[in-house]
Amino acid sequence: MPTGSQPNAHRRRSETLEPLMIDTLAERIDPTHTTILLIDMQKDLVYDGFLCDQAGRDLTATRSVIPTMGRLLSAARASGVLVCHVGFWTLPNHDSDSGPWLAQRRRSTYSSDVLCIANTEGADFIDELAPIDGELVIHKHRYSAFKGTDLDMTLRARGIKTVITTGVSTNVCVESTLRDAFETGYYVCIPSDATASWDMALHDSTLQTVTHRFGLVTTTQEIESIWVGNAAQAAE
Repeated sequence: MPTGSQPNAHRRRSETLEPLMIDTLAERIDPTHTTILLIDMQKDLVYDGFLCDQAGRDLTATRSVIPTMGRLLSAARASGVLVCHVGFWTLPNHDSDSGPWLAQRRRSTYSSDVLCIANTEGADFIDELAPIDGELVIHKHRYSAFKGTDLDMTLRARGIKTVITTGVSTNVCVESTLRDAFETGYYVCIPSDATASWDMALHDSTLQTVTHRFGLVTTTQEIESIWVGNAAQAAE
């Protein structure tokens, strides 16, 4: 083969092997291959009188997203979207803590190194967003829902392609989870009004990072409109 023909042949092979991509938001969040993750909406992180409140964390922004998360949860349930509740799960006596993890937890801002101890009330999901029968529950020992859990295997077994991340905190557990989702091979979508941080400047920075590098930033209303439209088409 003449040397000059090799680049064209290589280009044709590359084009043939290029993976299929899902471009639009509507296609990406098709209920048949989408999951919504409700991340760390637990009493220790959300309710007055529990650990983050005791540590001095301003919970105003955290609580402000409960209604929008509730709307998304209702829409997901109505549309057949896979619902997954993700929660911090710290084993008693620091059994799930490494040295580096514990050292950093002890200097974390407005937090605690005994946050969401397994099987305590503080680790319970808040009443407003509690799981119902048939919904997935993932207990995690680190910020990302993919670290040391069976989340990836569970999602792949169900043919999931897209992960919608909601909950708290945007710049820590939500961001850690969406980064791992993207790098593991999932499309990522984050509704800006269904996630929050104790520092909303950090929330905004995460949204900028996501839109530039990891996925699509959207809103609760956009997602609801797509899912309602899909349901209307199915009913015709």
